[in-house]
Amino acid sequence: MKQAEKAAEQRVRKDDVKKALEQATAGEAGPKSTARTRRHVWSIVYGGLFAAFVALWLLVENDVISLPGKSGNLIHRLPLAAVLVTFLLLAERLAETFGVSRLESPVSRYNLIRVVRLLAGILIVGAAGTSLFGNFYTGLVSLGVVSIIVGLAVQTPMTSFIGWIYILAKAPYRVGDRIKIDNATGDVIEVDYLDTTLWEFGGQFLSTDHPTGRIIKFPNSKVLSTMVYNYSWPLFPYVWNEIKFNIAYESDLDFVAQTMKEVVEQHRGEVMVKRVKVFRDLLAKTPVDELTVQERPEVVFRVSENTWIEAIVRYLVLPKHAGRVKTELTKLLLQRLNAAPDKVLFPKSNAR
Repeated sequence: MKQAEKAAEQRVRKDDVKKALEQATAGEAGPKSTARTRRHVWSIVYGGLFAAFVALWLLVENDVISLPGKSGNLIHRLPLAAVLVTFLLLAERLAETFGVSRLESPVSRYNLIRVVRLLAGILIVGAAGTSLFGNFYTGLVSLGVVSIIVGLAVQTPMTSFIGWIYILAKAPYRVGDRIKIDNATGDVIEVDYLDTTLWEFGGQFLSTDHPTGRIIKFPNSKVLSTMVYNYSWPLFPYVWNEIKFNIAYESDLDFVAQTMKEVVEQHRGEVMVKRVKVFRDLLAKTPVDELTVQERPEVVFRVSENTWIEAIVRYLVLPKHAGRVKTELTKLLLQRLNAAPDKVLFPKSNAR
């Protein structure tokens, strides 16, 4: 468990922290080797098509191959349009293969790939319109007219596209983050141009933070009007969690508090102190009093509605490890507390 937590913490890289501070926001799905091979294959395919269309265009221009209709009509412009389109597709694929894929941060790769493909799509439409309609101005006008028509017809998708730009610029969440938005909770597995996909955890069928096996999709426009709870902020990717026991009023509360603190502190080690120090450093830059945040596990008591005292221990944990850590701590706490039945009086089976 501790090794898994340590590995997860090591993935919080310095570049992620820098981007979070600047409020600017994983790579392609599948193994890196498979994605790399796929990019190389498509580069070869586009390169072959580009060479073939260039040869066809030269043959047509030199009257080696005759096309029907008058010179300069739409059919005669098709080879040049094919050359421009395949050239842009090849350039986009080469940029991904030899540029974007070399970035260390998977989040940066993911976002930049989306931006490169979007720019390539815009250039392809513009280049095709320019070559088919005969001049650059006419191509731009045609592209503008089409954009206006499409924009009026699909206002909601356009708003979702603006939401995608907002996600890139302000980073309310990134691929790999655990978030809650409206009633949906899950880990972000894809941020597309129009929608976001979550791998749901918890949900209506589970009482724990285990994945449910379902995915949730919602339009990106939702981030413009809905609160987003992000549990994976790069600067402080932790949450406080609690374990609660009901004990009798006659219990030795000092013993209970000391025992629970010892068990949790032994399990969490000095890592929690380091995490809280980071959080305090962040709070020190705000009007919030950072000293109110305890660097050690804290135990509080509260009167229960069922005539018992609730003993609650609070500690820090990575969100995705919360369920497993709580299970481990619950077992350890019960072992220690049950070992002193004269000081810790739990509800009996016939008194629950």
